[in-house]
Formats: sequence, structure tokens, C-alpha cells
Amino acid sequence: MKINPKNGIDQLLFGMKQNDVEKRYGTPNKQFKDEDGNIIYLYNSPKLRLTFYEDEDFRLGYIITSNSEATLLDKKIIGENLEKIKTELPFKSWEQEDFDSTENHFNESNWLILQAEFGEVIRVEIGAIINDNDEFDWKFN
Repeated sequence: MKINPKNGIDQLLFGMKQNDVEKRYGTPNKQFKDEDGNIIYLYNSPKLRLTFYEDEDFRLGYIITSNSEATLLDKKIIGENLEKIKTELPFKSWEQEDFDSTENHFNESNWLILQAEFGEVIRVEIGAIINDNDEFDWKFN
């Protein structure tokens, strides 16, 4: 499962609608609305959480995965040492936020979060990029 910063994951591209995703992955294992009215899809087998933004006509704008086969720039990422991964990636600017036993390491230019616990990456979050006109840069039309 290839993570494509700024674009999506695997066959998923930012900007897809729910029916586009369902054509590729089928019906989600679980679906609900969050507190902002966004629609969330959960797919158990590929370990994907997809957010379709309500205020963007329910386009796919955020993806979370903890799939052990996920790769980022051809590097396996889940279960790997966080500091090692960060030194191997070409992204050099990271903001860190701590939450109890987990840490989020955020790279804004790629809207990428590496979440770690006990020094290992446990999940990856990526979001659609906002362009200079303060609009989402959708990759799927």
C-alpha cells in the first residue's frame, strides 16, 4: 500500500467522492458522521479511515492508515523506528506534539503526520494540500 504525499494512498486520490471509493474498495465496514458533519469510512482489512469533508461536497480530504504494508517513498513505515524513518525521508521540517504515550510528528508541506508510540510508527495520516488560493488541491476530478 503506497502512501503518496499530497495525492492519497494506494488507489485513493484526494477529491474522490464516496461512490468513487466504493467502486475500488466496496462498501465500508463502518460509516458515521463526525462532530463536523464529515462522513467517515472505515475499512478493516486495509486499515483505512477516510474522511469526506462536508463543506467540500463530501470529497475525500483526509486518510489515516495503520496498515503494516504501508510504504512511504518505498520505505516500510508502520512498526519502524520513528527517528530512523524521519532521517531517511527527504522531509526535514517536523513539528512534534505529545499525547500521553503517543507523539505526532507533523510535516506541514506534505500534510503528513507520523504517529508513534514507544518510538515506533503506529499510524500515518495524510491530508489534501491547500493551495496558494486557500483552496484544496484536489487530485481527482
